[in-house]
Amino acid sequence: MDRRAAIDALRDALATSAAARDWERLCGAVANLAPQLQTMLADGPFDAAELRAVARLRASHALAAKVCDEQRMEVLARMTELQDNKAGWIAYALDHQHELSENPA
Repeated sequence: MDRRAAIDALRDALATSAAARDWERLCGAVANLAPQLQTMLADGPFDAAELRAVARLRASHALAAKVCDEQRMEVLARMTELQDNKAGWIAYALDHQHELSENPA
């Protein structure tokens, strides 16, 4: 596989895993970036077509980072909501504790 195609494959791996919100695959794709790019650079500098592929890879990486940040914010909001309602959940559980003991599932 030529270097441009290899760079495009890295980009595709980032884009598809970020779009699918497949965090495990995305983590693997990100972990592969530096070692693979370093290996490619060992063969010499990138030509113009390869540099355009790197620019596309960079844009895909930025988009993946944005998706991760959006997900982080969603998780943070949900965790905050759960923490804010913790007292209510405990009160509800205590109030309905007798129902649970009378009607085991």
